[in-house]
Amino acid sequence: MSVATTELLFDLSLIGLLIGLACSAMHSARLYTGVVLFIVFGLMLALTWARLGAMDLALAEAAIGAGLIGVMLLAALAGAATEHRSESHRLASAGSLLLGLLVLALLMRGALPLLSGSQPLPEQVMAQLDTTGVSHPVTAVLLNYRAWDTLLELVVVLLALLGLRQLHVVRRQYATPWPLLSAWSRVLVPIAVVLAGYLLWRGSHAPGGAFQAGAVLAAGAVVLRLAGLLPALGWQRASMRVLVLMGAGVFVMVAATTAWLGQGWLVYPAGWNSTLIILIEIAATLSIAASLTLLVVGEGNEVEP
Repeated sequence: MSVATTELLFDLSLIGLLIGLACSAMHSARLYTGVVLFIVFGLMLALTWARLGAMDLALAEAAIGAGLIGVMLLAALAGAATEHRSESHRLASAGSLLLGLLVLALLMRGALPLLSGSQPLPEQVMAQLDTTGVSHPVTAVLLNYRAWDTLLELVVVLLALLGLRQLHVVRRQYATPWPLLSAWSRVLVPIAVVLAGYLLWRGSHAPGGAFQAGAVLAAGAVVLRLAGLLPALGWQRASMRVLVLMGAGVFVMVAATTAWLGQGWLVYPAGWNSTLIILIEIAATLSIAASLTLLVVGEGNEVEP
C-alpha cells in the first residue's frame, strides 16, 4: 500500500470519525455522554487541524475547545436538574443540524473557488514579512494586517465573561481534592507556566502565541483551584479585573498611540513593530488566562438571583 493511499484512508477515517462523534454528541440520550463525546470531538478536531498543517488552530482547539470548554460543560452539567434530554432538546438538535448543513454549504460555496488558480495573498504576506517585526506569517497577519480582528476577539472573550456574570450567582462547591491531585498539581502547574512562556515566545516565529499560552496558563490555574491550592477567584478581586481588562486595554492604547503619532490606527512605527507586538502579546496572554479561569472556576455574588 502506497503512502498516498495510506494517508487517504487516514483522512477518510478521520472525517468519518468527526461526523460520527458530532452526531452522537447531539443525539445522545444522556447529557453526560454528550459532553464526553464533545470533548473527544474537540481532540479529534485538533488532530484534523494538525493534519492540515494549521498548528496554531490545533493548539487552540486542544487547549480551549476540548480542554477548558469541556470542563465548563461538565461543571454546568453537575448543577443541572436532569441528565436526560427532553423532546424539545431533540428538536433543537435537529434544527442545529439543519443550520449546520446550511452553514457548511455556504462555506463550501466560498471555499471551492479558492482551489482554482494561485492565491496572491500568501506571497504578498511573505514578501512583506521582514517589515512586520515577526518571522511567522500567521502572527504577522493576526497582529499587523488583521490586528482589528484580534482586538475584537479579545473583546468577545471579555463580553462573554461579563455576560456570564449577569446570568446567576456563582457559588461553586468543590469536593475534597484527592491527595494525588494536590501532589501532581504542584508538579504540573510549574511546567504549564514554562510551557505557556515558551508558546508565547514561539509565536513570533512558529505556531503559538497569546491564545495558546493564555489557555495553558488558565488550565494551570483551574488545576490549582480544583486541588484547593488557590483561593476563590472572582470579578470582585481588583487584580482579576485588571488582568481581564489588560489585553483589550493595552491593544486600544497602542492603537490610539499609533494614530496620535500619525501612523494610523494599529499601523506600527518602523522599528517598533517587534516591541509593540511583544507588549500586546504579553498583555493578551494574561488577559486570556484570567478570563478563561473566571469562566471555568470563577465565583462571585455580585448579582442577586
